[in-house]
Amino acid sequence: MEKFVPVVVIKELGETDKILKALKNNGINCAEITFRTACAKEAIEYAVKNYPDMSIGAGTVINAKQCKEALKAGAQFIVSPGLSVAVAKICKKNNIPYYPGCVTPTEIMQAIDLGITTVKFFPANVYGGLSALKALSAPFPQIKFIPTGGVDRSNIDEFLAFDKIEAIGGSFFVKEALEKMEEK
Repeated sequence: MEKFVPVVVIKELGETDKILKALKNNGINCAEITFRTACAKEAIEYAVKNYPDMSIGAGTVINAKQCKEALKAGAQFIVSPGLSVAVAKICKKNNIPYYPGCVTPTEIMQAIDLGITTVKFFPANVYGGLSALKALSAPFPQIKFIPTGGVDRSNIDEFLAFDKIEAIGGSFFVKEALEKMEEK
């Protein structure tokens, strides 16, 4: 997994190239394309085909139907805002990494029962940020986290310094990459 996982919302298929090129130009070779828009499936398909050197995943996957559509489109990993047992089972069957949103000990225990060792911590700022992650990592030393929501340039280094952080997720990566591209 890449250290930075941009949360990418593609409203029109034509935006895909601009966003992915901006990310690549910024040294980021990963994109979590959210399943919140009508063209998400097509955007994933397009990205996988045209950016084979990037890790392309599907985000905001909340049910088995979306998961199957994302995998059919070629998604290389699946991210959810919460934990779905159905999505976990589909991903396991297809040998695809699944990063469910887990913020409570109970959710983390359920993820462990499903064989998951890396979870999304969302929204990180609402659920206690880095201090919560440090507290949760004590009883769950086998778990790594992908904090998303409330992580930005002001606190990213603090998160990255913690050894239980697998990656940082966020839409701010896309905003920064596009701004840098427009400056040129």
